[in-house]
Amino acid sequence: MPIATRSDKIDLSSEKKTEELAYKFLKKLKPGNVVFLYGEMGVGKTTFIRYLINGFQKANKLQLTEVTSPTFNLMNEYQINKIKINHYDLYRLKSAEEIKNLGLFEDNLNSITLIEWPQIIKKKPKNLIELQFKYENDHQNRSAKINGLNL
Repeated sequence: MPIATRSDKIDLSSEKKTEELAYKFLKKLKPGNVVFLYGEMGVGKTTFIRYLINGFQKANKLQLTEVTSPTFNLMNEYQINKIKINHYDLYRLKSAEEIKNLGLFEDNLNSITLIEWPQIIKKKPKNLIELQFKYENDHQNRSAKINGLNL
């Protein structure tokens, strides 16, 4: 069941605004949440995830790690004290059959799951939050909409 619903457009026309959104977002996330991130290539999904994971690390007084897109290895894992953050990028997958062996939603009571390019997933999980990143009039202006979480 969603926490709440928010569909207002959030301005992300600067990287600073993306960072601010990530910090607000991380305060609401908890183990068991699954986050689908939609949007064109280069719109800011991985940048948002980098600020989100580094924000968790800062809040827990941990060393910041490099956060990159797992396009080629499909998943990066980050351990933040008792919480595991799984960051998936499904861009290269061509069929729903390919996701069966990834264990996307296994053991998600102690983890937060972040999934870029989730369109291939047919059955949406519980505790789903969806972020839709979008270019506005040009590639300089971007925005996001959030469904399933109220900031």
